[in-house]
Amino acid sequence: MRLLVLLFLLEIHAAAAVFHSMRFFYTGSSGLTNFPEFVSVGLVDDVPFDYYDSSSQRYELKQDWMNQVIADDPSYVERNTQLSFGSQQVFKSAIEILKPRFNQTGGVHTYQKMYGCEWDDETGEVRGYQQYAYDGEDFIAFDLKTLTWIAPTPQAVITKHKWDSNEGWNKQSQHYFTQICPEWLKKHLNYGKSRLLRTELPRVALLQKKPTSPVVCHATGFFPAGAMLFWTKDGEELHEDVDMGEVLPNPDGTFQMTAELRLSDPSVDWGRYSCVFQLAGVKEDVVTPLRKEDIWTNREPDLNLGLIVGAVVAAVVVLGLMVAGFLVYRRRRTAKAPPSSNNTSEEDLPLKPETRPPAPE
Repeated sequence: MRLLVLLFLLEIHAAAAVFHSMRFFYTGSSGLTNFPEFVSVGLVDDVPFDYYDSSSQRYELKQDWMNQVIADDPSYVERNTQLSFGSQQVFKSAIEILKPRFNQTGGVHTYQKMYGCEWDDETGEVRGYQQYAYDGEDFIAFDLKTLTWIAPTPQAVITKHKWDSNEGWNKQSQHYFTQICPEWLKKHLNYGKSRLLRTELPRVALLQKKPTSPVVCHATGFFPAGAMLFWTKDGEELHEDVDMGEVLPNPDGTFQMTAELRLSDPSVDWGRYSCVFQLAGVKEDVVTPLRKEDIWTNREPDLNLGLIVGAVVAAVVVLGLMVAGFLVYRRRRTAKAPPSSNNTSEEDLPLKPETRPPAPE
C-alpha cells in the first residue's frame, strides 16, 4: 500500500487533446491510530474541491469557486454531509464483512473506492469508471460496457453475483457516467475556469547530489497536471537508465515532477542528452540540454540543493494532507467502472452524487 501520489498520471503528449477529469476517492480504515476511519476527497483536473472525514463529520469545500455551487443550491453542503456520513457507515461495515472473508481478525485494513469520469474536450469522448480495493489490492470493478462487475479475486465473487443481479442500479450507474458526471464536470470547469483552464509552464532545474548520483530533472510550477517529463539522447526518448517520478502538488496549487537519468559511464558525451517537458494542450516542448555547468549539486555550497529537495519533500507532505493520507493502489486512466445506489431522480442527484453500493455481502 502506498500514499496516494497524484492521482493517476495523465499520459498525454503536449500535442494531444486535453482530458478533463472529475474523480472521487473514498477510504475506510480500521486499526489505524491518529487517522480517520473514513475519508473522502473530490478532485477536478487533480485539484481537490471537497473533503470529508469521520473525525470532523463535516463536508468541506476546498475552492472559492465552489461558492457558486452553494449559491445555486443552498442545501448542497448539508446534503453532501449526510451522504458522506452514510458512506462512512457503509465502509465501516464493509471492512467487518471482508475481514472474515479474507481469514482476518485484527490488524490494519482498508477498503477503498475510486470513481469518476473523463472528458476529451476535442472529440467529446467520455469515459467513466469505478473500482474498489481491499488492503491495497484490486477487489471489484464495474465494466461500463457490459454493465457487470469484474471480480479479480475469489473473495469478491459473492459480491459480483449480488451486484450483477441489481440491473436497475447498474443501468443507473451507466447513465450517471455517460450523462450526469460529464455534465457536472463541465459545470465545475466553468465555475473554476480562471484556475482550472489556465496553463502554466514549469521552471526546470538539473540536480545531482554527487558525481556518481543520477542526474535529476526537476520541473515545478506547471499546470494542469497532465504532463510528461522524460530524457532524450540524440533526440530519441530514452527508456533505459531512466526513472520517472510522479506528478506531485505544490502548496500554491501547481504541480511538480522529476525524471532521473543514470549515467554509468562518466566519459559519456553529456551534450547528447536533454530533458524534455510536455504539457497537455501546449505544442511547444520545454527542452533543457544536459550541461554540467547547469547542474545544481551539493559539491557547490553556494547552490542550496537542500532547499529544492526540501520543497519536494514538503510537497509530498502537503499531498498527504490534501488527499487525507490515502493508502491506495495506483491505477491509470484505463480503469473501468461507475456507481450509484440510491433511488433519487436525476434531478435530485447532487454535484457529488451518492454512488454508494451496499456493503460487499
